[in-house]
Amino acid sequence: MREWQKETVYQIYPRSFQDSNGDGIGDINGIISRLDYLQKLGIGLIWLTPMYRSPGNDNGYDIADYYQIDPVFGTMEDFENLLNEAHKRNIKIIMDMVLNHTSNENHWFQEALKSKDNPYHDFYIWKDPVGGHEPNNWVSKFSGSAWKYVPKLDQYYLHLYDVTMPDLNWRNEKLRNKIFKMLKYWAAKGIDGFRLDVINNISKDKEMPNDTFATPLDDGRNFYTNGPHVHEYIHEMYEKVFGPNNFVTVGELSSTPISEAIKYTNPNRQELSMAFTFHHVKVDYTNGNKWTLGQYKLSDLTRILSDWQVKMNAHGGWNALFWNNHDQPRAISRFTNDTKYRDQSAKLLAMVEFGLQGTPYIYQGDEIAMKNAYFTDIKQYNDHESINAYNELLKNGVAKEKAIKILQQKSRENARLPMQWNSQKNYGFTTGQPWLKPLHHDDYSVEKVLKMKNNVFDFYRALIFLRKHKQILINGQYKLLNSQDNSVYSYERINNKGKILVMANFTDQMQERKIANGFDLLLGNYEGIKLNKGTVTLRPYESVMLEK
Repeated sequence: MREWQKETVYQIYPRSFQDSNGDGIGDINGIISRLDYLQKLGIGLIWLTPMYRSPGNDNGYDIADYYQIDPVFGTMEDFENLLNEAHKRNIKIIMDMVLNHTSNENHWFQEALKSKDNPYHDFYIWKDPVGGHEPNNWVSKFSGSAWKYVPKLDQYYLHLYDVTMPDLNWRNEKLRNKIFKMLKYWAAKGIDGFRLDVINNISKDKEMPNDTFATPLDDGRNFYTNGPHVHEYIHEMYEKVFGPNNFVTVGELSSTPISEAIKYTNPNRQELSMAFTFHHVKVDYTNGNKWTLGQYKLSDLTRILSDWQVKMNAHGGWNALFWNNHDQPRAISRFTNDTKYRDQSAKLLAMVEFGLQGTPYIYQGDEIAMKNAYFTDIKQYNDHESINAYNELLKNGVAKEKAIKILQQKSRENARLPMQWNSQKNYGFTTGQPWLKPLHHDDYSVEKVLKMKNNVFDFYRALIFLRKHKQILINGQYKLLNSQDNSVYSYERINNKGKILVMANFTDQMQERKIANGFDLLLGNYEGIKLNKGTVTLRPYESVMLEK
């Protein structure tokens, strides 16, 4: 067992975590001020989303300078202080790193624009027009064409994401060496690992053919997702940076099948420690389309989770377990009940996650049951993806009211609300005007939750403790108990010393299920549990972890 396999990671979205200077944007000193809180929670690692110098067109995932901390978050001295203070508390720091693209303000791209002969030109992916049009029909993740024309050069550059984020050309060895040098710079600072943004997109098909558009997934991704040299490139990073520094690494692997995720994370291949995959959080996409009012079936959700559990375990892969992150709406609002059964729902989702095999991730606010923003006007949104989707929906004839409801359900802005610390103005996040308007109709905060009996925060603490001390949760085999159950998710973890049974009622109705004899309660999200002669009665959104 590797040490990080029993630890829990806490994701911080710095912009929304804690502001220390009143400018309305969270910062490094704000994070430092909350380290004791995170130590009390019991987490072992912090994942920080990007804090490099950036114009902020994609909230920091558009990096203008890989070597500089953006002044909005603080100074390099502040960052070094954060590292030291975290390490004093036995908390490791994982930095987010974007290697598929840069900002168009990056020095490399500014040089690339000067001429086709400039040595930096080939750091990016350029193509000549085809018949006076784009080189192919690939679509940007942010909608529209994935190509941008530059008249001066009479060429198009590829941008799989925002038009201000040109894709890097990993076939260029000089580029790769520049990247390795930069990664070593951060390693020398003393960080403990990287979360690698859209890392499975860095190797594109050299021919770059048109996609078929036979399904919603045929938008070009068939020719750049898990591309021809991606494993080779990541192994090279492992040999030069990850391995020598004993880094914990997690790759964001959207649209990746299990067979590929195993390759990325099997330790014998020397690539990544673990994989973020997203099939389970796309379960409410209607026919693969995100921007719909989606419904989901529990049996579909449990089938997806179970496939990943069984197959990754069988072939030496390792999952990064999560419900929420900065790009996902809150699961409590999406899959459970964030009103009447808010506490039970938050605990249920936590128990389901922590009972699975993999490394669990808590996204800031999960531990106090934060919920979706439910913004009512497009003017409340900052996120480019959400605004573009809204405009596209209107263009396609969707009524404004319905378009807003879709964003209320699916927008990633839901997860970016400022952290709710106390009952003061702006929940104690800032003394100034927050960059994103917080909710004004929610009374949940860290201050309030910590005063509640049997609170969500303490429930997370209990789960983190169990992960560290129950070997079965690390190495136990996984078994789904009823694949057709659309009300209760029941699974077992099994090793040669015993069993753990997790049961979670995803409905607001009482549910009765049969269980084998001999189980005792390990943890539950209600007081008491109704066990009676081989049956368990689960109250609305009740979850239990039983052991024998």
